Amino acid sequence: MTPQKPQIEPYGGELCNLVLPQDAAEKLKQEAANYPSVTLTQRQVCDLELLMNGAYSPLKGFMRQDEYDSVVDNMRLPDGLLWPMPVTFDVPEAFINKHDINSSSKIALQDGEGFMLAVLSVESIWTPDKEREAHKIYGTDSSEHPGVCYLKEKTHPVYIGGAIQGVQLPEYYVFESYRRSPIKQRELLAKKGWRQVIAFQTSKVIHRLHRELLLNIAKEHQAHVLIHPTIGSTKPGDTHYYTRVHCYEAAMKYFPEQIAMLSIMPLSMRMAGAREALWYGIIHQNYGCTHFIVGPNHASPPQTENADCSYDAQKLITEHQQELDIKMIPVEEHQYFPERESFLPISKAVSGNNGGKKGVGKGLRFSETKIRKDLHENKPIPDWCSFPEVLEVMKKAYPPRSKQGFTLFFTGLSGSGKSTLAKIVNAQLIEQGGRPVTLLDGDVVRLNLSSELGFSKEHRDLNIRRIGFVANEITKNYGVAICAPIAPYAKSRRDVRELIEQHGTFIEIYVSTPLEVCEARDRKGLYAKARKGIIPEFTGISDPYEAPINPELDIDTSKMSPLEASQEVILYLFQKGFLDE
Repeated sequence: MTPQKPQIEPYGGELCNLVLPQDAAEKLKQEAANYPSVTLTQRQVCDLELLMNGAYSPLKGFMRQDEYDSVVDNMRLPDGLLWPMPVTFDVPEAFINKHDINSSSKIALQDGEGFMLAVLSVESIWTPDKEREAHKIYGTDSSEHPGVCYLKEKTHPVYIGGAIQGVQLPEYYVFESYRRSPIKQRELLAKKGWRQVIAFQTSKVIHRLHRELLLNIAKEHQAHVLIHPTIGSTKPGDTHYYTRVHCYEAAMKYFPEQIAMLSIMPLSMRMAGAREALWYGIIHQNYGCTHFIVGPNHASPPQTENADCSYDAQKLITEHQQELDIKMIPVEEHQYFPERESFLPISKAVSGNNGGKKGVGKGLRFSETKIRKDLHENKPIPDWCSFPEVLEVMKKAYPPRSKQGFTLFFTGLSGSGKSTLAKIVNAQLIEQGGRPVTLLDGDVVRLNLSSELGFSKEHRDLNIRRIGFVANEITKNYGVAICAPIAPYAKSRRDVRELIEQHGTFIEIYVSTPLEVCEARDRKGLYAKARKGIIPEFTGISDPYEAPINPELDIDTSKMSPLEASQEVILYLFQKGFLDE
């Protein structure tokens, strides 16, 4: 009998478990009561968990400056080991100054509920050149790229590096059976006798194309399949992970029970293209996988202006494959060919190299975006696209638009007419009935939700985030939220859009009434006071307004009456199917 091949080694030779034994963790927890503490962002919680459970092995903490510089410039740790992505811990400068943080400090790291997860022993503090990082990692400095947008967040300009001592992993209350650390995943693979394991990492729902592709690759490599989706921050517009996991459960019924397995990973995507794809391969080697599928444009960024980030994963993989034990498997785009009733790689279909069979006909491109659009419009989905059970789950997240919650987000200068327009549309939607409607007018929100806030950029952003939070709760419960703040900054509006689009539809309405018209109206006398310097940081006068680039609607109230403007909104909602016919 041929002896079994030993399990693949962790990357760098050691799986780093940074969670302390219970007694030591309890002692550290008591000591940390005197340490300055930081509440982590979602991305930081994900990074911390993957550091503590060994998924980021051989890293034993957030990167120091020397590690960061080496990775950004050369894709290598200082000892020469390949590592393509920086793993950094960013904090406000005020935190550094308030607590006099230095290279001998210790910091308690807490989740959003105040539970302490770990202690960071500070070894390095620096202010990075984020423009350099953006170009090196993402190939662009455009804020339209989500990764660059995160980098440019001015509230966290300082990086801190140092070793991590874990007290406890984050606690979760859903899908616990799928949340396996690298150690647990390796133990399960060993228990099942799986030695050749192909990892499929995705942030999308699995449909028929993915099943056929995965089973064909598994046959080719005589390997099992670990379906390993990410559930941290993903691409804007991705389906919320609650829905995705239920879809994965439904799709798993179509895989042979002894061939495929589902697990989930708390990783926050950066959308760094080829660098990130290579990084995923390293992470999956730590999870015990022997192969990793690199799909078309895997982890690729959205299209951004002036971007020099051409996706050449194949070249990068070829250059570095010999440094990895895990085998990277690039996969090209497939299309469905009705005459063959199967999915084929585009290159084979075009060249006619399809097993000697000709007449493949015209291919149909698969698109999850199209599936979601058709569900919203209550259109039938072709059988070749997906599975009935998966579509049933998706229908709950993407109901027909006439049943879906949505947010109308009016934005414009003071005096543009957005509040008047919002009030009229609010009354018209209430009169029509069908959904609960809530008006979140800018002045009313300031009075009842943000009365303690001023008008600095930080406070304006916080005000918009509060409005976005309330609007999201309304939208995901199938109601209509009507918001009418000035919302002068593009980033805060984009953040609200990304939050709400996980559960419903965000409709941005730019009330583009010119400044001179707004100033001439000036019912509250605000512009006059701003011109005299009585009101500092006034939008349009002493503070900028960043006009929306691609709003769903652009309405200039200087060219129409308020009632006519409201009908522009109502007709848009009718055209897009949001109103019952």
